[in-house]
Formats: sequence, structure tokens, C-alpha cells
Amino acid sequence: MSGKYTPLEHYLRDLPASQRDITLTFEQIERILNDKLPPSASKFQEWWTNEKNPHQPEKIAIQNAGWRVNTVDIAKKWVRLIR
Repeated sequence: MSGKYTPLEHYLRDLPASQRDITLTFEQIERILNDKLPPSASKFQEWWTNEKNPHQPEKIAIQNAGWRVNTVDIAKKWVRLIR
């Protein structure tokens, strides 16, 4: 897979196998991507659901790395991922 969310997938894959969760701010994710998240990521909880959808490469990247979204705080702009 090559695309905007590939750096996030690589970042998550490179975390130690013993790490079971990680909390990232939206700003941290944007630094990993070296690009902005779409406005919908900061507005809609649904953007972060675990449903795999070929039209939502961010979900594929997270899940391909072996992670899934556990909690999202849209107001505080962070997401918690778990293995």
C-alpha cells in the first residue's frame, strides 16, 4: 500500500510488540503523515470507526498495522488505538 496513510501504518508497525495501546493527538498523526488530516477527522466520530472500507485508506492503514481504534475524543483531538 502506498499513499497518504502509509507513514502512519509504518509508524504503528514499528512500535514494540509488547505495546498494547497508544494515544496519539491529531497533531501527532499529522506530523507522522507530514500532511493534514481531513476536516471530517476533527468533526465526525464516525471517521474513526473500525469498519474497513476501501474508500477510507486511514482505516485500512491502522488495521493493516494490527491496530484498531478504541476511543476518540473529538473535542480534545486525540485517538487511542489498541492491538
